[in-house]
Amino acid sequence: MPRKALYDLQAVLTQAIDVLLEHGYHGAIMDEIIARTDFNRRGFYLEFGSKQQFLYQVLDHYLHTQLDPIVGLLEQNQGLVSVHDFFDAYVRHVRGRGCLLINMITEMGFDDEAVRDRGRHYLDRLQIAFIGCLEKAQRHQQVRADINLESTALQLTSYVQGFAVNAVLAGDTDELSLATRALLGPLATE
Repeated sequence: MPRKALYDLQAVLTQAIDVLLEHGYHGAIMDEIIARTDFNRRGFYLEFGSKQQFLYQVLDHYLHTQLDPIVGLLEQNQGLVSVHDFFDAYVRHVRGRGCLLINMITEMGFDDEAVRDRGRHYLDRLQIAFIGCLEKAQRHQQVRADINLESTALQLTSYVQGFAVNAVLAGDTDELSLATRALLGPLATE
């Protein structure tokens, strides 16, 4: 009979997020991953097979546990309120540390199709949710009638990526909150 694992896989994946945020994929050495996740090397390779497969599971865990609830705020589709709620939550999430998914896209997106696919799916999901919110906001006269919804949604999606990178540089300042207000202000009806 196989032995029961002596570790909590979800906790291991959560701990690994911090290691990957701090060092990136290529900078995260196996000894530190093993030490900070309370894994042993043999167990690691039995569970994941490789560092790359480990990354994919960490990314999936990150998407499910950390980004999905934030995107869910946008997908509530309450018009401009949902857009503000999304950016408020996202800025809190990335403040001082960035976004693991965006970091991995930046580091590995050209070379790793699986990372690129996860990133593309996430960004497409954001853009569709932004379009829905902007359509509702336009119907309720919360945003100007003359804006192009698709291009504005693409712009907002692009800002999400930039915020993730800038969050590392901005640290614990209010720069991203100020940028959010500057970004969304011109969309509103007068």
